[in-house]
Amino acid sequence: MTDRGDTGRDDAAVRQFIEHMAMTFAGLGFPRMAARVLFVIMCADEEALTAAQIAERLDISPAAVSGAVRYLLQIQMLRREPVPGSRRDRYRLPSDAWYEVSALKGTLLKVFSEIAGEGVEALGGPATGAGARVAQMRDYFEFVHNEMPTLLDRWEAIKAEKAATDAASAS
Repeated sequence: MTDRGDTGRDDAAVRQFIEHMAMTFAGLGFPRMAARVLFVIMCADEEALTAAQIAERLDISPAAVSGAVRYLLQIQMLRREPVPGSRRDRYRLPSDAWYEVSALKGTLLKVFSEIAGEGVEALGGPATGAGARVAQMRDYFEFVHNEMPTLLDRWEAIKAEKAATDAASAS
C-alpha cells in the first residue's frame, strides 16, 4: 500500500525517485549529496526549504546540507533567500533551473573550446594522434557552444506553447 495522502503523492515513491536521480547524477560525476539536496527541493510542494527541513527530509546532518547547498549555489542551481524575522535562509530552485544552468554552461563550453585549441597547438597540430583527439574535443565544444542559443530558443518556444495549451485547457 502506498501513502498518497490528500494530494495523491506517493511519499515512498518520491523518496525512491530522489535517491535514483541522485545516484544517476553521481554516476555522471555530480556530488551525490548535492544531487540529493537538489532533488528533495525539486520534489518539495513548498517553493523553498530551510537547511533544517532539507536535513530532516533526507535524514542527514546539517553539515552535509551546508556543503551540498554551497555547491548548488556556486553552480547556480539554487537561490538563497532570507526567512523574514529569522537569521535562517531558505533555498529554492531558480524559476527555470535547467535553462539557466544550460545558458551558463554555454559560456564554459566556449572557454573549453579555446583552451583545447591551445592544446592542439601545443601537441603539434591536428596531424598528430594526440593533437587530433584534442582537436576533436575542441570541435565538439565549439559545436555545442554554437548550437546552445538555438536549443535554448527552441526550449523557450516549447515552454510558451505548453503554457498556452495548459491555460486553454484550464479554462
